[in-house]
Amino acid sequence: QVQLVESGGGLVQAGGSLRLSCAASGRTSGVPLVGWFRQAPGKEREFVSAIFWSGGATFYADSVKGRFTISRDKAKNTVDLQMNTLKVEDTAVYYCAASATHYYSDSETYDYWGQGTQVTVSS
Repeated sequence: QVQLVESGGGLVQAGGSLRLSCAASGRTSGVPLVGWFRQAPGKEREFVSAIFWSGGATFYADSVKGRFTISRDKAKNTVDLQMNTLKVEDTAVYYCAASATHYYSDSETYDYWGQGTQVTVSS
C-alpha cells in the first residue's frame, strides 16, 4: 500500500504562483511513477504532469508546459509541482497519484491517489 498526501493548495490571483507538495509513504518502491492530475467542476479529470522516481524523467500536459515544473526529493519521498503564471482555467482540485506502470498520462493506470487539494485562481 502507498499513501499520498497533498498540500499547498489555495487561492491566488491570475499570474501568481503556488507550490503543491505530495508526500508519499508506504511501499513506494513498487510505484516508479508519480503524477499530478486535476479536475475542474463539471469536467473530467485530466493529466497535468508526471515524474519517474528513478532518473527523474518528466512529462507535462501542453496546457501547463513552460509554466509548471515537477520535481522529486527521493530522500524526503516528496513530489512537488511548482505552478507559475497561473490562469483562471487552472482552477481545479489537484490530485497526486502513483502508478506501477509507465503510462504517465492515463489516470486509469494509477493505483494510488491522494485526497486532493483545491487550487483557485481569481481574475
